[in-house]
Amino acid sequence: MARNPGMTDEKIIELYKSGLSYEKLCTIIGLSDRGIRNVLIKHGVELRPIGRRRIHKVNEDFFKTWSHEMAWVLGLFITDGHVNSKVHSICLSQKDETILMKVAKLMDANPTIAQPSGTRTTPMLIINSKTIKEDLERLGVTPNKSHNVPFPDVPDQFMPAFIRGVIDGDGWVQNRGYVMNITTASELFAGGLFTVFQKWNLRTEITSEVTQSKKTIYRVWVKGKQDLPKLADIIYDGAGDLYNKNKKVRMIKHQYTAEFEQAILELE
Repeated sequence: MARNPGMTDEKIIELYKSGLSYEKLCTIIGLSDRGIRNVLIKHGVELRPIGRRRIHKVNEDFFKTWSHEMAWVLGLFITDGHVNSKVHSICLSQKDETILMKVAKLMDANPTIAQPSGTRTTPMLIINSKTIKEDLERLGVTPNKSHNVPFPDVPDQFMPAFIRGVIDGDGWVQNRGYVMNITTASELFAGGLFTVFQKWNLRTEITSEVTQSKKTIYRVWVKGKQDLPKLADIIYDGAGDLYNKNKKVRMIKHQYTAEFEQAILELE
C-alpha cells in the first residue's frame, strides 16, 4: 500500500495520537496497520494494542455557553488552533506546555499532548470530538482559517478574556514594555481587534506587509508605556492563572511609572 498524499511521518503520529482506530487510520493514511506501526516504532511512539481505541474524555458543552474561561480558550484556538478537515479532531499548539495543560483541565479533557516532531517545533494538545469541532467551526475556527477567520461576536463582559487568549496565542510584547502587537493574516480579524482597542481608548493602529510568498499579513498594535499597563488592567482583571506569564510581565513593566505620571497630571 502507498501512503496517501500529504501523509508525512509527523501527520501519521498526530492522527494516531488523536485516538482513531487502526481501521480508520489505514483508510486515511493509505498504509496497512503494520505499516503505520513501523512509522510509530521508528519515532519511538508508545503503541496501544491493535483494536483498542483510546477513549477521550472531554466536556462537549464547553463552547456552547460563554464564560471567561471559554472566551480565553477560544482566543487561543482562533490564533493557535487547528481543525482537522478529515477527522473529528482539534489541535492547539503552544510553546508553553503549561498553557495546554490548563486548557485540557478547563475542558475536562484527557491531556493528549504530542511533543515536537519533524517540522513541528511546539507541543500540541489533541482533542478528538465531533461536537467540539463543530462548535469551533461555528465560532470561526475552520480548516485553513488563517486568511478568512472572522472576529467572533463576543459578549462585552467576556471580551477581556478573549483578547487575553488572542495575545497569549499570536501576541508579541516588547521586552522593554513599550509596544505590543497581534499578527494575523485575516483583515476581518485585524479590524475587529482594532475596533476593540479603540473602544478601550488605547493608542492603536494597524499595519500591513506582504510576505515573500506574496501574502498580506496584518499587525494590530497597542503602543505607549501608559497604554500597555492600561491594557493589562483590562485583560488580567480576574484572570487567575489563565495567561502567559512572560507576556504579562512585559506588559506591566511600566505600570507603576504610568500610575505615578497619571497622578502628577491629576494634581496639576
